[in-house]
Amino acid sequence: MNPLMPHLARVLSSTSLLSLRRGYHSAKRRLAGRLHMLDVFIRVDDPYSYLLLQVMDDVCSRFNVEVKWWVIVESPEDMYPEKTMWREYACRDAEHLARLYNLDFPSQLPALEQAAIDHTAVSLLSLPVDDFPRQARGLLAALWQGRMPTQLLALDSWARQCLAENSQRLQTLGHYAGAMIYCAPEWYWGVDRLDHLERRLIAEGGAKRSDEKAVYTRSYSGFCRGERADVVDPDLPLVLYWSARSPYSYLALEKAAQLSEHYGIALEVKPVLPMMMRGMPVPPDKKMYIFHDTVREAEKQGLEYGFVADPLGDAVERCYALCDYAESSGRLLPFLLSFARGVNAQGIDAASDRGLKRIIQRCGLDWEAARQQLGNEHWRGAVQKNLEEMYAMGCWGVPSFRYGELVLWGQDRIGIVENAMIGSAALHRC
Repeated sequence: MNPLMPHLARVLSSTSLLSLRRGYHSAKRRLAGRLHMLDVFIRVDDPYSYLLLQVMDDVCSRFNVEVKWWVIVESPEDMYPEKTMWREYACRDAEHLARLYNLDFPSQLPALEQAAIDHTAVSLLSLPVDDFPRQARGLLAALWQGRMPTQLLALDSWARQCLAENSQRLQTLGHYAGAMIYCAPEWYWGVDRLDHLERRLIAEGGAKRSDEKAVYTRSYSGFCRGERADVVDPDLPLVLYWSARSPYSYLALEKAAQLSEHYGIALEVKPVLPMMMRGMPVPPDKKMYIFHDTVREAEKQGLEYGFVADPLGDAVERCYALCDYAESSGRLLPFLLSFARGVNAQGIDAASDRGLKRIIQRCGLDWEAARQQLGNEHWRGAVQKNLEEMYAMGCWGVPSFRYGELVLWGQDRIGIVENAMIGSAALHRC
């Protein structure tokens, strides 16, 4: 590992640099006499785009913003290594998110035929700008509820050109997905990241009321707070599929450990190889979005992040080679937490003996005993088995949770796990 990389990551993740970047764009905006500009990218067949569209009227009613709508129908293939699995999971996940915020999303999904998607895209492109949100909600509701007209519009040359230009706009600004909001110089994904946008607009004087607060916080605002509630099934473990390289896995591990301690339930951590070590590329735009998104998600959760010593390769393998030793010593979770904190927040080079020794010793393990295990290959079979289990339950990426029959992907779904544990559908309601 390049010894300068953690320091560069710390600079890139610093609040000072973010303030400078925001200040530059804010100054440009004020000089031009403009409101905050939100570029909102709606992908026709993306369930998260449908949910985002339903809340944008609320956002616009509370903040002084200009909105420009961009309709897209495609995303780069390399951004979704398991596109079919992603689409199936996204629809299930959208149901959870819709229930959390009282939004519309059908429990029985129609087959989204390409002709219906094309018709909806053409119709969206033809909407008047001043009435786009209202009419767009109706069009997407019809698509997702299977209420399509008999005669469907086909993509003509004009529509194809518009869609191509919109996709190019998305890529030029530096992103790849639907349900994205760009407020220079940052990206905000769907309903899940509106809280970050809300707080930024409030801080920069963009709220219409002086007492405005972020309201899109239900996925985490009540997490492990108050008196400990009774768990529906105290013998049911929480299973976390985890990667030693994934920054989101780091956040998920911290929150899962907190959840386990708070409710006294067992936590099983099942490591899998990082995507890049499975031959699945992660394009630069995706890497940078994940990095900056983790910075703000960590800050929101009161966790350190940014002094990153990327463990890709040897450090990951050394971590996994020590899992059996740590588990036999009754210290697997402390070891994984020590490793994750070290490579994500403390700039520790876990590929070096010096760095790994520090990680090992501070979690109560013996370095000399651990060092004897570094050359073993037994872990590879277990890690592959964990990956196969994860795929079998409909997930391909980390962090993924399993709690009984509940399967969830993403560190920001830990609140839904908590709800399931205590049999509550309203824990995170405002």
